[in-house]
Amino acid sequence: MAVLIGFASIPPLDNRIARIYDSKCDQSGRICVMLKLSKKADYALIAVRHLATQAERSHSAADIAHLYCISGPLLAKVMQRLAKHGVVTARHGSSGGYQLARHPNEISALEVISAVDGPLMITSCVTSHGNCDQSLKCTVREPLRRVNESIVGVLRHVTIAQMTEEAPEVELVGLSR
Repeated sequence: MAVLIGFASIPPLDNRIARIYDSKCDQSGRICVMLKLSKKADYALIAVRHLATQAERSHSAADIAHLYCISGPLLAKVMQRLAKHGVVTARHGSSGGYQLARHPNEISALEVISAVDGPLMITSCVTSHGNCDQSLKCTVREPLRRVNESIVGVLRHVTIAQMTEEAPEVELVGLSR
């Protein structure tokens, strides 16, 4: 799964920066970035969305993995992390499995992604720990910090309930300052 996010507020930048972030500039120079989620985050969103749409009973990691043709052992680890972070609850026994810990309206995509991958950062320099050889002369650190902030904001506002809705077409999410 990939999330396509348009950055209309980013000043025109050249294609060299766009290439770094697996993105393309449109005709006005605005960057459209393809944010690539990790496999674990992708599996977590698939599983949580499944649990949201099939809430009438518990589901095992193995059953979900089989249904979506994804790695069972990896999904089992992902589900354990989601349970540890309070996104899902685990039930043991013959009718055991996983269920959402809260209503899908109360769980954000960011919460799911962060539970399995930790904080979302497009580059290490957006943190206070990230320094590189170019940090004193860097001209893109602040724009990238704003981009990262915008991505986190969008993912914070997208709920699992919204992800269960059938969309007629893929939408481009525009971000502003």
